[in-house]
Amino acid sequence: MSEPITITKLIERISSGDIRIPAFQRDFVWGPEQVAFLLDSIYKGFPIGTMILWKTDKRLETEKRLGCFELPPPKKDYPVNYVLDGQQRLTSLFSVFQTELTPVSEEWVDVYFDMSAQEAIQESLFAALDPTEVDSSRHFQVKTFFDSVAYRKATRDLSDDEVVTIDAVQEKFKTYLIPNETFETEDRNKVAIVFERINRAGTELDVFELLAAWSWSDQFDLVKKFQDLEEKIEDHNFGDLCKERDLLLKVCAGVISGTTTPKTILDLKGDDIRERFNEIEAGILGAIDFLRREAGVRHFRMLPFPALLAPLSAYFSTTKKDGQKYSSRQKEVILKWFWISIFSRRFSADVNEKQAFDIRQMLQLKKDENYAFTLPKEVVKIDFGHSNFSAGNANSKALILMLNSTSPKSFLSGATIDLDKVLKKGSKHEYHHIFPRAHLDKAGVDRQEINVLANICFLTRADNNKIKDKSPAEYVKDIAEPKRDKYLEEAIIPRNFDTLDYSDFVLERSKLLEARAHELMGGKV
Repeated sequence: MSEPITITKLIERISSGDIRIPAFQRDFVWGPEQVAFLLDSIYKGFPIGTMILWKTDKRLETEKRLGCFELPPPKKDYPVNYVLDGQQRLTSLFSVFQTELTPVSEEWVDVYFDMSAQEAIQESLFAALDPTEVDSSRHFQVKTFFDSVAYRKATRDLSDDEVVTIDAVQEKFKTYLIPNETFETEDRNKVAIVFERINRAGTELDVFELLAAWSWSDQFDLVKKFQDLEEKIEDHNFGDLCKERDLLLKVCAGVISGTTTPKTILDLKGDDIRERFNEIEAGILGAIDFLRREAGVRHFRMLPFPALLAPLSAYFSTTKKDGQKYSSRQKEVILKWFWISIFSRRFSADVNEKQAFDIRQMLQLKKDENYAFTLPKEVVKIDFGHSNFSAGNANSKALILMLNSTSPKSFLSGATIDLDKVLKKGSKHEYHHIFPRAHLDKAGVDRQEINVLANICFLTRADNNKIKDKSPAEYVKDIAEPKRDKYLEEAIIPRNFDTLDYSDFVLERSKLLEARAHELMGGKV
């Protein structure tokens, strides 16, 4: 463990170009409230975690900004230190306290100490405020803490008691020590492994950027290969997959080596990819076709867990000109695996290990349709009665695919729903509440309870406008007869939904949704 570092020293090292952000790090994503909460933790003396740096003599060709700031080149010779862990904290502290660099955007919101707030262990005394929200009689701008001239000016009009308070706050920040550890190596594989382990529970490593950053000898060939492939992916309506370059590289590694870890990817040779790229391409396009045709996944953005593309592409990878075929038995097994992976949230954690296991299974199934494929446990880990609907999250996408599996009609009028259009947009405005929000608002139901998955269905906009704020008991008479029961069954809605109060409805529909999930996982469709 290196010597702990003060905030002042940290800012100096960043400003000098010594500490930098590698291209394979994700972007700065913390919001102003998270930054304010970090400052409150420092004020209260809480630990904020260890910063891990990678010290190297080989500066990367591509680097990222630090939040809203373009970092200057190093003021001295190598080595430089790249941030492997702690980027969000480091960027937050630098953005709050530095005074030398000018931000390249106006996204930043300054943080203030609330001199009027009561001390409380749980409540933050710091707040991120727009200029219009600042009350100079109670809010003190912490940006001045490490600028003696600005600090003297900022404290000039404070009362003696307020100066004492602010001096004590400033002192806590001046003396706070941040634990840090420096990892020194020129072995890029070791760096990749360290970074992956640090981020195992977080955002996936952007391996494509990592390869480019290390000037992989064939990076331009690789880019061209993917550009050509992206055009074909676009033609299959999976254009958003093209943005997931790290996932595409995981597919490459899975097809070539059977594993998808960063180390495996970094060990890939340009010749390997070029020689087997036709197989890789066939695998990706075959997987997309299967998802569209057999599972109803019309667009990439509707895939709850994109990581499952790696094992699926391994199955469809082939040198055959007409692609990899599948029998009815193989189709049944793959579909079971797909739905179990979705509803059990299989690829929400330990992704690399599960991809490698499933790739081995897929390759065996491809050789022998009667292979005893080891399927994951059929368990539903989605709480339809409590999870909130948001078209971008995995649980909501799983619900959408489940509803799509029944080819539902708009249950009020029986009108056909253009599912391809609905799924492509991926907008929350394309899905509607069975118990209308306005109706439940009037009944005093909490918004969180209104927006649960169990209250979401496909409806045409015309039907939704007709329902407006009516209760099911009111609009049930408008449901087209004599096919009412059929429409409700296709929409996976209890037939007696109009007689239930809202809490009972959520419970009953959750049971139906879970039952449908088990049908899909069992291959009973």
